Amino acid sequence: MLLLEGKSVSKALRAKVKEEIAALSSAVKRVPGLAVILVGEDPASQVYVRNKEKACEEVGITSYSYRLPHDIGQENLIKLIRELNADDRVDGILLQLPLPEGLNTQACLQAIDPRKDVDGLHPENQGRLALGLKALRPCTPAGTLFLLDYYKYDLEGKNCVVLGRSHLVGRPLAMMLNDKTMNATVTMCHSKTRNLKEICRQADFIFLAIGRPRFLTPDMVKEDAVIIDIGINRTEDGLCGDADFKALEGKVAAMTPVPGGIGLMTISQLLENTMQAWKYAMGLIRLEDLA
Repeated sequence: MLLLEGKSVSKALRAKVKEEIAALSSAVKRVPGLAVILVGEDPASQVYVRNKEKACEEVGITSYSYRLPHDIGQENLIKLIRELNADDRVDGILLQLPLPEGLNTQACLQAIDPRKDVDGLHPENQGRLALGLKALRPCTPAGTLFLLDYYKYDLEGKNCVVLGRSHLVGRPLAMMLNDKTMNATVTMCHSKTRNLKEICRQADFIFLAIGRPRFLTPDMVKEDAVIIDIGINRTEDGLCGDADFKALEGKVAAMTPVPGGIGLMTISQLLENTMQAWKYAMGLIRLEDLA
């Protein structure tokens, strides 16, 4: 079985971003800027934010951190977002999710300027994605496709099953796979899907983003399938994915590990998106030229 590890792939993407920023920043007289907003004290979110800030420094992106109390209030949070929309130093705005209870996540995401929406979650960017138009794309799905391209997988005509329908991963990933640049045949499944085992057994590629530890088992796959595990679950035994890795290890053709797989790609794609937003803001590329 081929292990599709994300460390070398993530490193390659970061090297690309660093090289482009170094080559272009002298001409436009500034480097990209990313504003990171963290509301509350969620421990996992704090770790994610620190990792993102460290990654920005690594590639030459200036990060601006805004750590806010959990009781900041909807009005004050949206006021900050609008100020960052107008700040010429800031090319990307990252609102760390989940937000504390009492805050309207969708309203906050919609307040972000779509041109600075480096998470690709604004309705305008998701709508452009649905229409097959260029836009800033959600980081995890885009990073997933970068990994597949790195390992030289051609998905044209392949039967792909996406397990999960969230607007963060499942839905945008299904749209990207079905786009004319990928030309995959996509079935999007979820917890209410009937005959799920039979559907998965026909898949050449299975993309897991369902949030259930070790959900995918050997009786659900064919022997030459490729498993892309996007799930990250915290269990008593530590982190694990949505696939039963040990049970599947000897049966499938290739699989991503958890941790060490797609999770590494998400932050690297955030850096890529921030660079793309910066290039667009600086007039170096058109909207149609977004990667």
